[in-house]
Amino acid sequence: MRLFVGDDWAEDHHDVELMDASGRRLAKARLPEGVAGMERLHAMIGECFGEDADEAEVIVGIETDRGPWVGALVAAGYTVLAVNPLQAARYRERLTVSGAKSDAADAHMLADMVRTDSHQLRPVAADTPQAAAIKVVTRMHKTLIWERTRHTQRLRHALREYFPAALAAFEDLDAPEALELLAKAPSPAAAATLTVSQISAALKRAGRRGDLAGKAAPIQAALRTEHLGQPAVVTAAYTASVRALLSVLSAVNQQVMAMRKEVEAHFGQHPAAEIVCSQPGLGPILGARVLAEFGDDPTRYASAKARKNYAGTSPITRASGKKKVIAARFVHNDRLIDALMTQAATAVRVSPGARAYYDKQRTRDSDYNTALRQVANRLVGILHGCLKTGTLYDEATAWAHHAESLAA
Repeated sequence: MRLFVGDDWAEDHHDVELMDASGRRLAKARLPEGVAGMERLHAMIGECFGEDADEAEVIVGIETDRGPWVGALVAAGYTVLAVNPLQAARYRERLTVSGAKSDAADAHMLADMVRTDSHQLRPVAADTPQAAAIKVVTRMHKTLIWERTRHTQRLRHALREYFPAALAAFEDLDAPEALELLAKAPSPAAAATLTVSQISAALKRAGRRGDLAGKAAPIQAALRTEHLGQPAVVTAAYTASVRALLSVLSAVNQQVMAMRKEVEAHFGQHPAAEIVCSQPGLGPILGARVLAEFGDDPTRYASAKARKNYAGTSPITRASGKKKVIAARFVHNDRLIDALMTQAATAVRVSPGARAYYDKQRTRDSDYNTALRQVANRLVGILHGCLKTGTLYDEATAWAHHAESLAA
């Protein structure tokens, strides 16, 4: 006997509906989040099966693939299908055209969806706790980097309004020496009093090498350059705002470095770390991101093509009649595609095979991004083969087929 469960989740409750194979509603309820709600769900399922519970199969449809609730469903032995919210929205249109929507109706829709289309849906991956931990730290590390970029842009915008000379003095506003000197002298008047020795000391503390005095002189000159300013009261207001931004950036920088160490520590303990890092363009940080977003469930991807489709690097085809269009995938995991494109850009510089493949795409009139995406797509296939066979990356083996094609 098979039982289908639709679970429309919210932060503090779950609307669930139980349905049999014929589409008949067996039970529905609103359950609280947590242990009490899970116990009630198990009791509802047990009441539906009765004495046949040992031979039962429970299939749950829910619009998320993570969290304690999903983990508890998997631990209970249920088949959990993670439904993409976009798929759910399209399926809802099949059931009603009025636009009506409610939590109970969505639970019914999800139950009916897994009853009729479970073969089209992806089960929640059985990743190891190690992979789950890597995903947690890599995502936080990348989020902090994004936050640093946002705050740096806010700092740049503020300086442009009242202190444009600082933008000419510091090429990288989030560099340690820039943050230290701006914190020490956030106003044009204070910055003009900075000496070469003070700037040189900041450069030294930031780890710069070489002729520090020679590097400090242009910074001092730029800070003392005449520029259009603001009234004193406005300048004071901007100065206070910049001090706040600098404090936030300093804290974010510290946490970025702390999370980097966490990423390296967790990733280094994973058994697939050596294989992942053997790929061109992947180091401990970028490799950890790729592993985290792909997961380490060995049965998740049936083929290299399936992994490429999940990555969003493979193209999609839209064909109708005599019209055929091949386009890039715009629905994808942003964190994964960001890591893969960064890998491809590095691989083109360090791998002769990747460079030759990139040049081949460019000769076909592909632009930079398109050619780089094709390199990333090829690298995903190579990674899939290495993980499947448990072998390290080999330049000659990875690009042998394309080398033969180019030679021909």
